[in-house]
Amino acid sequence: MPTAVEPSSTSAKGLEGVVANQSAICYVFGEEGRLIYRGYDIHDLADHSTFEETAYLLLQGDLPTRAQLKAFTEAIKASQKLPKVVQRIIKDAPLTAEPMNVLRTAASASVFVDPDKGDDSAAAEYRKAVRLIAQLPTMVAQFHRLRNGQKPLAPRRGLNLAANFLYMTSGVVPDAAAVKALDVALILHADHELNASTFAARVIAATLADMHGAVTGALAALAGPLHGGANTEVMKMLLEIGTPDRAEAWVRAALGQKKKIMGFGHRVYRTEDPRAAHLRRMSEELGRKAGQPQWYAIQQIIEAVMRREKGLYCNVDFYSASMYYVMGIPLDLYTPIFAISRMSGWCAHVLEQHADNRLIRPRAEYVGPMNRTWVTPARRA
Repeated sequence: MPTAVEPSSTSAKGLEGVVANQSAICYVFGEEGRLIYRGYDIHDLADHSTFEETAYLLLQGDLPTRAQLKAFTEAIKASQKLPKVVQRIIKDAPLTAEPMNVLRTAASASVFVDPDKGDDSAAAEYRKAVRLIAQLPTMVAQFHRLRNGQKPLAPRRGLNLAANFLYMTSGVVPDAAAVKALDVALILHADHELNASTFAARVIAATLADMHGAVTGALAALAGPLHGGANTEVMKMLLEIGTPDRAEAWVRAALGQKKKIMGFGHRVYRTEDPRAAHLRRMSEELGRKAGQPQWYAIQQIIEAVMRREKGLYCNVDFYSASMYYVMGIPLDLYTPIFAISRMSGWCAHVLEQHADNRLIRPRAEYVGPMNRTWVTPARRA
C-alpha cells in the first residue's frame, strides 16, 4: 500500500525553529535579545556607524576603510537618479495606489535599463545591489510627491541617503536630529536573519534568478501585513487613543476583547528586541522637540501594561511608529522605509546565496487523504 513520503526531520508549521541554511551575514540571539551584523553588535553599529557604512558591511563582510567608504558613498550618490523608464512607470501609477505596490513594480522595472542586465557575475550583481540601494529612496519619494500634486525632486549630492529621502519627500532640507534618527532606524532595520522577505529572496535567488527578481519577491513578501506594516498599525492605535489618560483603559479593554496589541512580541526574541531601546530614546527626543510628547507618553503606558499583564516586550515596530510620525512621515510610507533599509540585507543574502548556491527545495509533510480512486462525474456524491 503506498504511503506518504515522510520528511527527514520533524516538520514545523511556518518552519519555526528550523535551520534552513548557513549564513555569515546576521544572527538573532533570541534568548539574550541580541542582534549581530557580520559579528558586530547592533548597539555598536547604531551608536557609531552610518547606514552607508552598515550597508557596505552587509554586502562586503567587513567595515570599509576610509577610502572604501568614500568610494561606496560616491557610488550610492551617483546612482540615486532614476532611469526615465522607471520614472514613467511611477508617473503612470494610479495616485491611489499602495506605495509598496508602486515600489515593487518600479524596482522590478529598473532591470530593463540596468547597465549590468544579463550579467549575473558576482561583480555585476554587486553593482546592481548598489544601484537598488541608491534608487529605492528616490522611487518612494517620487511617487509620494506625484500623488500629492508636487513635482518630484532630484537627489542633492551633498546629502546622505537618509537626508536625501527626507528632502525628496518633504522638499525641505531636514535638520541634523531627524537625519540622525532616520539613519539609525535604517541601520536597525537593515537585516534580521531569515525573516519572511529575506527567505523569499534567497529562495528566488537559489533558482539563479537575478538580483532584481529576488528583491522584487522580497518586496512582495514585505508588503504582507504579517511582515511589514506593524508600525503603521501601532500609529493608528496611538491616534485612536489620543491622550495618555485614555491609554491604560484602552489597552485593558482591547485585551479583554482578545484584540492583538501591535508592536509586541516576536517570533524569535524571548526578551526585549535590542533595536527597541534606540527607537524608544529617539521617539522621546524627537517627540519632545516636535511638541508632540503625548505619543511617547501613551506608549510608555501601553508598554507597562503589556509587560505587566501579558509578559510581552515591545519590538522594533513599536517606537518607530511615533518617531516617524513626529518627523512628518505619512503612515503608508512606513513599510517603504523598511524596504529602503532592508534592501541592503536582501542584496547581501542574494550575493551570499549565489556564491555557494543550492536550489532550496524543502519537503512537505503530507496530511491529506490517500488511496483515492477516480470515478465518473455521475457517481460523485
